[in-house]
Amino acid sequence: MSSHHFLLALLVLACSQALASDPSQLQDFCVAEKMSQVFMNGFACKDPKNVMAEDFFFSGLDKTGDTMNKVGSNVTAVNVNQIGGLNTLGISLARVDFAPYGLNPPHIHPRATEILTVLEGSLYVGFVTSNQANQENKLFSKVLSKGDVFVFPQGLIHFQYNYGTCNAVAIAALSSQNPGVITVANAVFGSTPPISDDILAKAFQVDKNVIDRIQAQFQT
Repeated sequence: MSSHHFLLALLVLACSQALASDPSQLQDFCVAEKMSQVFMNGFACKDPKNVMAEDFFFSGLDKTGDTMNKVGSNVTAVNVNQIGGLNTLGISLARVDFAPYGLNPPHIHPRATEILTVLEGSLYVGFVTSNQANQENKLFSKVLSKGDVFVFPQGLIHFQYNYGTCNAVAIAALSSQNPGVITVANAVFGSTPPISDDILAKAFQVDKNVIDRIQAQFQT
């Protein structure tokens, strides 16, 4: 390959990589105008003349979340819905509280990679890979103590479990201002309208009566 063709190939590759990522900021900020009637990928920008310091502020992440629920955990999200100033910035975070033996159930973030830091207690965490060439879904798991950090790649099923007898607290940073969350069990068994029990029975290789009992736990 000539040097001319080699440089051209590098240029095409660089352009393709740039087009595959989020666009760069074209202004200092784009505070979300949540009352806008304009539908777009994200939120329209508030008029900069009306932007205030409060648009970049959230208070209360020091407060313990209520873990008195079926799974024993609580997620306090801080994304663009709580801080309008996060719009277009591509970051957010969350506080996750765990009661003893509390679980943040298997879930995915369709738009973000997550990096989790344990502040108190210890957690058993893990994520499962997508289908590999050998059709395996490999589990990567680790026991984390205070100060430990673990990464969950974007779009992969992951979980956190407090196997101890004390409360645990973690902070999660995410690479999207609106990462989204799909809890696997809720989505599969609690959708509206529900997925046919015939389909789920075949997918999970169990009797339909089992599916009906599980769905009853998630339908509201």
